Amino acid sequence: MWGTKNQPEKLAKLRYTFPNNMKEHVGALLILLVISFPGAGQTPTSSPSDTVLKIVVLGSGAGPSADTRRYGPSVLIEAGGEKLLFDCGRAAVIRLAEAGVGQQEIDKIFLTHLHSDHILSVPDLLLTGWTSGRKTPLRVWGPSGTKNMMDNMLRAFDFDIHIRRDVDEKFSESGIIVEATEIQEGVVYEHHGVKVSAFLVDHGPVKPAFGYRVDAGGHSVAMSGDTTFSENLIKHVTGVDVLIHEVFTTTVEGLTARGLTRQQAENIINHHTSAAEAGIVFNRTKPRLAVFAHGGGAAAIEGARKNFSGKIESADDLTTIFVGENVEVRRRPTVGPNESVRTR
Repeated sequence: MWGTKNQPEKLAKLRYTFPNNMKEHVGALLILLVISFPGAGQTPTSSPSDTVLKIVVLGSGAGPSADTRRYGPSVLIEAGGEKLLFDCGRAAVIRLAEAGVGQQEIDKIFLTHLHSDHILSVPDLLLTGWTSGRKTPLRVWGPSGTKNMMDNMLRAFDFDIHIRRDVDEKFSESGIIVEATEIQEGVVYEHHGVKVSAFLVDHGPVKPAFGYRVDAGGHSVAMSGDTTFSENLIKHVTGVDVLIHEVFTTTVEGLTARGLTRQQAENIINHHTSAAEAGIVFNRTKPRLAVFAHGGGAAAIEGARKNFSGKIESADDLTTIFVGENVEVRRRPTVGPNESVRTR
């Protein structure tokens, strides 16, 4: 029986004998796996020595529908010892864990607008970050309506918060405090040499909607948020190292096939940027690297190529970009019919 003096003897009898050449077979298999998965030897956290900005596209998906490959919009930017989260879409907390970042490390969120696909994981980060050890208030910047949303979020989870803060685990009181700031265009945060600026974009009836620019150490990255073609965006992001821009390539017919009316489909398309329009934006702003997220793929790159000849990437979830003297892109290894779209 287990736990008796005879256990070692019984375990010894369960040992298997492998062929003499098994080690050679295993070694060959490991080499084959490394060759088959480019970047398998790299870890997302091992930054090049010249890195000033580290950008992790946690979620590259678009819209409220569930996608098991592309989670909701969310971008993590690390600079100057800061970890800044831009939007917090579906499963952002899971992607943070996969990226090796503790939920408790995130205490600053910048929201572009309050559409559900951009905020679904805010309560997850609020609560999971707190129960994982966050001892500082969660600071949230966003458009008008952000304070009301965060106040109601705390009310929605009042029972859980009360039990964990006051009765059972007695987690940090300060870690579940929310400090919400409703922003206007301009500099919204500056600390440790890192500056975050917000600029207005055009997302149809969703007003206000913002994009963000982050500057640190002479380098910069900008995120469009959801927008149509925007002259104001071009004004604020010209010359950045990396521009992450949304794109919409689905046709009216493609949307109506999913059950939408023609009017609904046209409204959605009119509130976003086409691939060709994104190419014009890239051509006028001239980033060192243009990136599609919140949509993308081969069709988006092909459409943008009509107006832009520079470097374009279509981000997958957990695509990581290092910005310094060089701009380096790393992706998770992918296999199968849905392989990542590479630079074109």
